[in-house]
Amino acid sequence: MRIDGKVAFITGASGGIGAACAAEFARAGARLALAARSAEGLTRSDPGGALLLPSDLTQDDARRQAVARAIERFGQIDILINNAGVGAYGPSFAAPLDETRRMMELNFFVPLALTQLVAPEMRARRSGTIVNVGSIGGKVTLPWMTLYCASKYALAGWTDGLRMELARDGVHTLLVCPGYVVTGFQQHVLAGGPPPAVVRARRFAITAAECARAIRRGVERDARTVVAPPSGWLLVLAARLAPALVHGRMARMLGAS
Repeated sequence: MRIDGKVAFITGASGGIGAACAAEFARAGARLALAARSAEGLTRSDPGGALLLPSDLTQDDARRQAVARAIERFGQIDILINNAGVGAYGPSFAAPLDETRRMMELNFFVPLALTQLVAPEMRARRSGTIVNVGSIGGKVTLPWMTLYCASKYALAGWTDGLRMELARDGVHTLLVCPGYVVTGFQQHVLAGGPPPAVVRARRFAITAAECARAIRRGVERDARTVVAPPSGWLLVLAARLAPALVHGRMARMLGAS
């Protein structure tokens, strides 16, 4: 898809990957509708001329109003980037169910609900792209955040099915699987923190801007899946070919001091 002149609706746009996507897509010529809970964060993220939509997207009325305002302003939504999400660390066997439901709501049900609002108009025009920002943890389970990975596995499986559902309608879907990205993710998790071995792996992290560039390029070339950085595919391949080896290594990282 050619991005210049297109309308991009980006969730979780007050910081991190969402804010970086706002800057990246603006440079590519997109018109922007930016949604997040923090009005102050959206103001900081605005590259200029964006429609700012302070919203709690877990609420049905807020979702509908945000989408309606974007369509009222721009006439349509060409690119939906479902980026908003939250994580939680800790063992699944001890996780509070209310926290888990909150995480699943934002990580899975909000993207589904927004897509249900946007897809009919895209189908009618036979044009559009839906971008679901998942995680490398949606391809390979990371045992220090098992339930977060489960939410991203759900997102990945749904994205694959949605792609097939929309194949005849001219609407494309893209799954994005970031690895370790330098953002405020760990400061905003619902519970817990990463084990020391994972913290030490930060030296392999990419920036939010690098991830946003990978997303923009994926949209432009109608990619099915983007893993950022691309070296993350090696972990995915290893987990498929030698799952016991990879799972054993992950378990040792979980217990390492």
